[in-house]
Amino acid sequence: MTKRLSVHLLGTGALLASAVHAGAEPVADAATISQRLLDRLRETNGVPGMGAAVWQNGQIVWDGSSGLRDVEGGAPVTRDTLFRLASVSKLFTVTAAAKLAEEGKLDLDAPVQAQLPWLGARWPAITPRQLAAHTSGLPHYQDVDRDRGAVHYHTGREAVAIFANRDLLSPPGIAYSYSSWGYTLLGTLVEEHADQSFPDYVTRQLVPGLAIRADATHSGDSSASRAYGFEAGRIVEMPRHDFSYTWGGGGLSGTAGAVATFGGQMIDAKLVRPATFDAMLVPVRLADGRPAGELDYGVGFGWRISRDPDGAPFFHHNGSAMGGRSTVGLWRAERTAVSVLANASWVSRMEPTAQMIAAPFRPAPAGLIATACPVGAQRYRGTFGVAVVEGAVRFRIEQGLCIGTAEQHTAMRSYFATAMQRTDAPLTLVGLDPEGGLARAGLVNPFGIADLRAQADGSFAAEIATGRRLDLRFDQPGR
Repeated sequence: MTKRLSVHLLGTGALLASAVHAGAEPVADAATISQRLLDRLRETNGVPGMGAAVWQNGQIVWDGSSGLRDVEGGAPVTRDTLFRLASVSKLFTVTAAAKLAEEGKLDLDAPVQAQLPWLGARWPAITPRQLAAHTSGLPHYQDVDRDRGAVHYHTGREAVAIFANRDLLSPPGIAYSYSSWGYTLLGTLVEEHADQSFPDYVTRQLVPGLAIRADATHSGDSSASRAYGFEAGRIVEMPRHDFSYTWGGGGLSGTAGAVATFGGQMIDAKLVRPATFDAMLVPVRLADGRPAGELDYGVGFGWRISRDPDGAPFFHHNGSAMGGRSTVGLWRAERTAVSVLANASWVSRMEPTAQMIAAPFRPAPAGLIATACPVGAQRYRGTFGVAVVEGAVRFRIEQGLCIGTAEQHTAMRSYFATAMQRTDAPLTLVGLDPEGGLARAGLVNPFGIADLRAQADGSFAAEIATGRRLDLRFDQPGR
């Protein structure tokens, strides 16, 4: 049963920033900008608590917290807060499998049935590579699984029995079909060849020293966030859920800093060899030559393969579960990793949001158009998709940054209103120029943070969602 909560959530970013700069003039450094983006995002979407971190060149360069990990108790999110990682857990699973393969303990190209003889021969031969790339043909969760999480499974083998008699959706290698059950099987393969439980292997052997462990939500760990959701637009606490049915598919928890550090350790070849990671990032092809994956990304050995808006290779994975939303992304050539975690599931664009959170720490893209902050503007006008929009807007210089607040037009409200989270908050523009310009800004909206850029004709543009572009002009009296 969900527990309804009616608590006003106060931002923590301003407190953190004031503590850092106590006794000094505010400085719009990269950490200040990223924290501002994180705070505005959480306030806009209504999620109780969020954490985010950026790893760069061997260390965490920013570890941000916002909101509450325990709404009823008023406990804030800190850098030690453990969040549910949901499907970001899958990256730890493929890394564990790759590491064991390096050690000769399992074969990524041999049939799983030959490596787990108890599995039987109900299905055609399935390889670990196919499980990792979601091309095994195994189904994802189905209607019959609606009560999953009510039972504790002591071993992966017990969990595999849940779906071991189900039919495949297609022959292995023929089609891409996302399957967390496939990762339950892959995690079980890791567990049996590591000769210890999957969570223990990850914690003790794969990433020792990092705050990564089995889901801690109801474990009694005081650092663990509670799990929340939205019901009729209000925050509710989610019931207890046991993830032992899929430790490898979505059952881990961790801090934002630990997840970003994991990404950095992959970049620095501290978990698997460079050649192994190279191979993990090779896009998988289906039997007919088509790439495995969705429209905007391919899939390698677990990692999603795409490019950011400026064409830089970007490797990532997202997660969504009851009481959690997560992402981790890497710019391998730049030795930069970013994580964003939340203690509620929400409709969101996680990769663009993570990219904007990390943007203050990365080199500015080429071709930005220098633009002054439009202080004095009172109205905006433009288009949102095909709809003509207009509304009130206000800009100010705050901590050296150009900050704008724009009321939502009815077309925007209608579009965002399909989401479960808060959708009525004004849009916030956070300029990324530490000198107060508006060549580029994070446009914080109910679905995440979009990349707003000044255009040569004096307008500003951002992609709010795939195929949903926002074009704006700011009217200033006397100009």
